[in-house]
Amino acid sequence: MAAWWRAVRGVLLDISGVLYDSGGDGGGTPIAGSAEAVRRIKASGLKLRFCTNETQATREKFVEKLQGLGFDISVAEVTAPAPAACRILKERGLRPHLLVHNDLVPEFAELDKANPNCVVIGDAAENFTYANLNEAFRVLIGMEKPVLISLGRGRYYKETDGLKLDVGAYMKALEYACDVEAEVVGKPAKPFFESALAEMGVLPQQAVMIGDDIVNDVGGAQQCGMRAVQVRTGKYSDGASLQQNRCRGGMRIK
Repeated sequence: MAAWWRAVRGVLLDISGVLYDSGGDGGGTPIAGSAEAVRRIKASGLKLRFCTNETQATREKFVEKLQGLGFDISVAEVTAPAPAACRILKERGLRPHLLVHNDLVPEFAELDKANPNCVVIGDAAENFTYANLNEAFRVLIGMEKPVLISLGRGRYYKETDGLKLDVGAYMKALEYACDVEAEVVGKPAKPFFESALAEMGVLPQQAVMIGDDIVNDVGGAQQCGMRAVQVRTGKYSDGASLQQNRCRGGMRIK
């Protein structure tokens, strides 16, 4: 065992591509050995946090699906972008125009959405139509100081039937069209990782992030001062090496 493992007190686990591949009639397929790995981490006494950019469902529905797939997981253990975004919107008095998946809308139920003064974009899946993107564009372009909040910035992810474009591709389209830089809430944003660490009560040097995304999981964690491990499941086996070659700033598997 590498010496640095002895200092680890907490583990951050990505979900999609690490624990399961989403999609299909059953909502997804567990990756072999992943449920047992979660049980062993918990039994070891290490603190555990599930750190995900999932934005196609509320945390409650997402956790319910994972429990049905055999995972020992609770809502209180999950750090996700939508609740974090809601806190930011409330603190800043922002009224969002939502370009998100229908199943995520309940997360924003307590917010005033009349006369929006910002746009929130997540993994909207089939809601990423020209009409919906253009509506979000019109809201942004009509603002004196456009505010675009993106629930992650991933390029793509893997489902059971293959790779799917992620929110980052659509975020970039709105950035370009409106000449605005999105505020990213989720991986790889440093405050997102810091929030997960605070919830576990461990320092960056005492934690390790495990994920399949070399940029958002591994790179984001390293920029926060953590160690990180890339698994060879999920998007890794479908061209992640190409992403790795394009990474900057010393993002590498440790």
